Amino acid sequence: MKRPTQTDVARIAGVSRATVSYVLNDQTDQRIPISQETRQRVLDAIAQLGYEVDARAQALRSGETKTIGVLMPMYENPFFWQILLGITSEAESCGYNVLLSHSVMTPEQQTQSMRELAEQRVDGLILLMSFKEFSDSVISQLRKSPHPIVEMTARDSEFDFVHQGYGEGMHALMAHLLELGHQRIGFVFGVSVETQGSDRLTAYREALQNAGLPYDDSLILQCGERMEDGHRAAIDLLSRPDRPTALITINDLLGMAAIRAAADLGLRVPDDVSIAGFDNIPFASYSVPRLTTVDGNPKQGGHDAVRLLLKRLAEPDRPREIITSGWQLHIRESTGRAP
Repeated sequence: MKRPTQTDVARIAGVSRATVSYVLNDQTDQRIPISQETRQRVLDAIAQLGYEVDARAQALRSGETKTIGVLMPMYENPFFWQILLGITSEAESCGYNVLLSHSVMTPEQQTQSMRELAEQRVDGLILLMSFKEFSDSVISQLRKSPHPIVEMTARDSEFDFVHQGYGEGMHALMAHLLELGHQRIGFVFGVSVETQGSDRLTAYREALQNAGLPYDDSLILQCGERMEDGHRAAIDLLSRPDRPTALITINDLLGMAAIRAAADLGLRVPDDVSIAGFDNIPFASYSVPRLTTVDGNPKQGGHDAVRLLLKRLAEPDRPREIITSGWQLHIRESTGRAP
């Protein structure tokens, strides 16, 4: 059946199409002088026909879509879903919808994701991946965009951004392991591009230097982002004759993969090797043993990203703003004294 229009509603209600438009756009404050009887006839006709406002046409007229685009790098890691939960709850409380687009780290997919977001029309964009990780063509698109952009990143940005405080968290985690007597600490660096975890890598090196310990590049093993990648990297590090006594993984998913790798090699956690991660995903407190981790407060970060975006929409010329998210070290069963 043909979708009912405002003209159809007007015919049923016996009023002009303009009157229908006034009722639809002025139901709450009633600034347009329309009698209650006329208003009710229009509402009854709307209900009878099942008329729904064409949101896209309304957006074209007003210039606003009440939609926030979110570009997210990978679905597998629950950390990003926690951020997304913060974004959606804050956006909905402010009357906005969220349009999610997923991008893997290939230039072609990034370009396609940006094209899809542009076609859908959004008022602004939140990037859950560093602006500097995009291809040159996507970076050019973003810089030319008339819509505000907010990043959630560990690095500096030319846009408003929420800064993840994982560098400070790495210092705290390293201090915890050093206090337990660990001196050979491995790092499973599971990233697609090195810039993703550069804050933690820098802090790892600084912590060793501050403790007067030598930096051993062979203890850092870069791998992919999947759990099987982390498992293989942990097997590699823990199979060495001079294996590390502690492993730090770039996130909790890889931390749980490292616990599995230790078990596969007949090693006990934490008696033979301590393991710790980042993100404090819900699974971290249910692994065996429970995983020591740095919590980056992703849900609050999502809230903050939406607030920055809405501020920019309201005041396009305001100075760039940076919000630093908090962190907390959760010490659990997976870390213990060095053997």
